[in-house]
Amino acid sequence: MSTTTETIVLIGHGMVGQRFLEELADRGVTARARVVVLCEEPRPAYDRVHLTSYFSGTSPEELSMLPAGFTERHGIDLYVDDAAVAVDRAARVVTARSGRTFRYDTLVLATGSAPFVPPVPGHDSTGCFVYRTVEDVLAIEAYAKDATTGVVVGGGLLGLEAAGALRGLGLATHIVEFNPRLMALQVDEGGGTALRRTVEDMGLVVHTGVGGQEITAGDDGAVTGMVLSDGSAVAADLVVFSAGVRPRDQLAREAGLATGERGGVVVDERCRTEDPAVYAIGECARAADGMVYGLVAPGYEMAAAAADAIAAAGGQETAAFRGADTSTKLKLLGVDVASFGDAHGRSAGCLDVVYSDSRSGVYKKLVIGQDGTLLGGVLVGDADAYGLLRPLTGSVPPAAPEQLVLPAGLAPPTALGPSALPDDAVVCNCHNVAKGAIRAAVAEQGCTNVPEVKRCTKAGTGCGSCLKVLGQLVDDELAAGGVAVDTGLCGCFAHTRQELYEIVLALRVTSYRRLLDEHGRPEARGGDGCETCKPAVASIIASLAPAIGADGYVLGGEQAALQDTNDHFLANLQRNGSYSVVPRVPGGEISPEKLIVIGEVARDFGLYTKITGGQRIDLFGARVDQLPAIWTRLVEAGFESGHAYGKALRTVKSCVGSTWCRYGVQDSVRMAIDLELRYRGLRSPHKLKSAVSGCARECAEAMGKDFGVIATANGWNLYVGGNGGATPRHADLLAQDLSDAGLVRLIDRFLMFYIRTADRLERTSVWLERIEGGLAHVRDVVVHDSLGICDELETLMAAHVANYRDEWAETLGDPEKLRRFVSFVNAPGAPDPTVRFVAEREQVKPDLTILAGPVLPVRTLEGSSAS
Repeated sequence: MSTTTETIVLIGHGMVGQRFLEELADRGVTARARVVVLCEEPRPAYDRVHLTSYFSGTSPEELSMLPAGFTERHGIDLYVDDAAVAVDRAARVVTARSGRTFRYDTLVLATGSAPFVPPVPGHDSTGCFVYRTVEDVLAIEAYAKDATTGVVVGGGLLGLEAAGALRGLGLATHIVEFNPRLMALQVDEGGGTALRRTVEDMGLVVHTGVGGQEITAGDDGAVTGMVLSDGSAVAADLVVFSAGVRPRDQLAREAGLATGERGGVVVDERCRTEDPAVYAIGECARAADGMVYGLVAPGYEMAAAAADAIAAAGGQETAAFRGADTSTKLKLLGVDVASFGDAHGRSAGCLDVVYSDSRSGVYKKLVIGQDGTLLGGVLVGDADAYGLLRPLTGSVPPAAPEQLVLPAGLAPPTALGPSALPDDAVVCNCHNVAKGAIRAAVAEQGCTNVPEVKRCTKAGTGCGSCLKVLGQLVDDELAAGGVAVDTGLCGCFAHTRQELYEIVLALRVTSYRRLLDEHGRPEARGGDGCETCKPAVASIIASLAPAIGADGYVLGGEQAALQDTNDHFLANLQRNGSYSVVPRVPGGEISPEKLIVIGEVARDFGLYTKITGGQRIDLFGARVDQLPAIWTRLVEAGFESGHAYGKALRTVKSCVGSTWCRYGVQDSVRMAIDLELRYRGLRSPHKLKSAVSGCARECAEAMGKDFGVIATANGWNLYVGGNGGATPRHADLLAQDLSDAGLVRLIDRFLMFYIRTADRLERTSVWLERIEGGLAHVRDVVVHDSLGICDELETLMAAHVANYRDEWAETLGDPEKLRRFVSFVNAPGAPDPTVRFVAEREQVKPDLTILAGPVLPVRTLEGSSAS
């Protein structure tokens, strides 16, 4: 720590606060001044933007934004769980909740914002929450275990995030939004309509144009529902308020600092308050343009401006904050939503260019000036072009506006690409990095890949929406400099996945070791490979096993060492360290006897059971050592592996079809069973899902699947490239009115062509949009045999079908293979009797959770609750 008397006190350690510390360190201020940080929360700065990722398995530790050893390296005194409670500006002293006092030369307020809770009667009932911090989501998760229905008040950014969290926790979810559409600040009426339709298709109930009038509670004070302003009522046992935020400026008000009428500490262009010794940055500040910015990118710019002013000598001109771009690109409930510039078309004389496809949930609008200038836009459902369109705002694009809104497969070739951007175009909005800085990092500073450019410029280290453009710029600049762009799979192979597939097939390579030693990069030969290429090669060998004479069993011999965690134990690892068991139920058809066996297994092993959207039954909470015993009983009852753990076919969902339904025109159950049994165990670049609907009413949701089948009066229509996952996409019609044999033949060809040409971990939806020629090319290949490879594709699939073996049945029959199924590698016998498992939501969880991740080093001082 510096021995000087200069002390900088930072109140608040969120994303903007941490960025301010980094800006200070970059300017050398931490080397000459004492820096004290008072953090109200019980943990250091974390990524609040991606808070919802906690519900998909990201731990609070992984959300941390405090680099390891940062406070130690820069001599920063960080006090967590110790909020500032008073500021004496006359004495220049801050008092903390713990009673400590700190004298300051410079004070920086980064207190952020607080959720707004409407003052409706009952808002303080048990079961009411806000959605802002890690502690909030932990509390919601705990309460939701005994809840069935939740209501989110607010349909903005955070409201949809919260709704996604409740849906992920298994709750029936309602969204109540006072405005006439969702995300009213970001999207227009057309975008709101598309977003609402997609959200409702996910099973959420949306109420717009109404507010909450009262929250009802039972005798125990717990929430029972909500009465809406239109008189209707929603029964619920959990309410999350996400109706906006307010600047946390109370500390500043009490210290006598000026604040705006609607809140926010008043600052100038250097982020100084009326007191020259006090600065305010982020969501607690009212900027010189009168705005309170609720996005992280403007907060980062304010942090840089304040740090620049503090670091500069007296009177020296410093960087100014004169406002910021409020463009946003987010993924909400798995839906891409973006807006930029004049998204609502308020400029005089502007024109709209709109593309809308309600079938696929895509809506795109560009606002164009009369001189052709791009003024802004709204993108819902497909925001891939955001990274290029936003930097072009304010200029005339090099392509016609109507071409810019068309989907990739429909748009003609244009000059629009990263090369079309001017050097001063801001590519990374979070860190204000222009295209010129990225080019300079490659051409002048020797960066040769995206990770190096990210470290050099910070581009792509924020929200990540610019990464696609960033990668293209790096490749273009390398190529312009005469440097060959490395398209290899990883550091071990200079070949792409498709090239490795062709090598394995042509040379009958059955061993990863042989492939690495003969075709790997020279420096990788003789090595152990990496976690990128090993599972990718394992998948290639498994998918081609019958054709190349390999052992298709994924845990056989060398293959076992190549698998990831799930394949390694033939089960899906859950967030609490237990595993799930998912037997195959072809087409969703199951006998009473098999249902009884599943129930008995779940009861006897204390497993939590859930019926999935793919018409199967998941059993959660199994320990590794229990898996063989569980599967022994399931296999004896006639079940086989459902491959829920593998990059393989998961399910072929079906409706009841013509057998039972009065609308059915074909036997969809029979076809679904036939297809699932045909393609079970087929290893592919990513997981595969399918469905068969017995009529055009589409009850099996076939158009959201990698390959989906819909019955017609004349046969079957085949759709491909759908995806109901992280980036929803409706499938495209490949062929129609097919016979049973014709349908199977085209699916055989489609799947094997996808496996042959897709990149590692590339879903069919992404592959179909990426592959040159798109759907038209795929149709030419698999329907019209334009490449003359269809006989080979069919032969490869026939070999797979003929050689299929159930992985669990094979595992149970080999004592050597069963040796891997132990809870602890150093305790290979029965489970340790001192480790007790307790039930949580009918799912076993250990009393003691052992964290295997990195321990976050935080410099804390005596009295802090952090450890």
